Amino acid sequence: MNRGKGAALHRGFAEASGDVVVVQDADLEYDPMELPGLIEPIRQGQAEVVYGSRFLRGRSGFPFWHTLANRLLTTASNLVTGFRLTDMETCYKVIRADVIKELPLREERFGFEPEVTALLAHRSRRSGLRIVERPISYRPRSVKEGKKIGLKDAFRALYCIVRYGAFPPPSRKEAVRHRTLAKP
Repeated sequence: MNRGKGAALHRGFAEASGDVVVVQDADLEYDPMELPGLIEPIRQGQAEVVYGSRFLRGRSGFPFWHTLANRLLTTASNLVTGFRLTDMETCYKVIRADVIKELPLREERFGFEPEVTALLAHRSRRSGLRIVERPISYRPRSVKEGKKIGLKDAFRALYCIVRYGAFPPPSRKEAVRHRTLAKP
């Protein structure tokens, strides 16, 4: 049963055995040949998280409504998180495995993007986690080609920005510590 992008990512993060995890959609909108460049800031110790930005190289050929929605959601996310991202909704997120595995991720669908961004912001404020953006290529698909994201997803993203930005769940370590302290 397809439970959504977030659910698939949760499973992948749990199964990951390497030092770095990469979020890569299977829709061929992104060029996998750019992944080594996205991993490089982590490899060089310059960041723990790298977002690939579709907007750092310009935005020609982007559908107007998707661009507008992305800009609004990224701006809302930046207001809540304190980040200065240009593309919060990007698929390409490269994260050190130890960082992603400690986040208390819950969203099973497209709410993953604002949720993980908000949780990374909380982690950044606590421990100095470094996040950078790098430009990436993007070939957008049309609805006819299978694009599934819509208005309902935009409203869920807004909810997730507020929910996880203002009221983050405890980290996995904090939750375990709390359960241990709560036992009689």
